[in-house]
Amino acid sequence: MDTLFNSTETNPRGIPSAPFVEDLTTLFNDGKNDFQLVFNKFQERLQKYKFMQESKQVTLKQLNTRIPEISQSLKVCQLLESQNADDKDEDSEDLLFNYSLNDTLYTKASVNPKEVKNVGLWLGADVMLEYPIPEAITLLQAKLDDSQSSLHNCQEDLEFLRENITTMEVMCARLYNWDVEQRRKDADQAK
Repeated sequence: MDTLFNSTETNPRGIPSAPFVEDLTTLFNDGKNDFQLVFNKFQERLQKYKFMQESKQVTLKQLNTRIPEISQSLKVCQLLESQNADDKDEDSEDLLFNYSLNDTLYTKASVNPKEVKNVGLWLGADVMLEYPIPEAITLLQAKLDDSQSSLHNCQEDLEFLRENITTMEVMCARLYNWDVEQRRKDADQAK
């Protein structure tokens, strides 16, 4: 049974594949494996997969919130950089921005792009740093690429976990049914 759960098959992030036993009778015929112990191991692995799935769903939700925010910040920085690059027109018009003060409160700001050389970026944990616009663009692009890669990996892991949860649920049902059948056979033989 130990070899059953110590499979080397994993997904790219190290989540182990669910074991599947075609013939349950051979699993218990050698006398080495106790039904209740095997059944509990399958139940335990199923619970681990469900916990990982919940964790990945939280991560997916966070990434789906973070990616649009990073993308929007990147667009604003690129707009400011493009306006700064147009040195021909010194009397450029101010840009009008709508921005969020908090989750439910928005306000407007008028910005002269020729005067803006730096931007402040929230890095998390109540930390904001000021960056020159080209550095901010580089940082935001790297964060966007990392977040999109994490999103892809998270979606891939969730699909892998869904498949393995299904496999484990099927195996638990098969084990339970096999045990019921064995008990009936034992009861019939005892008559």
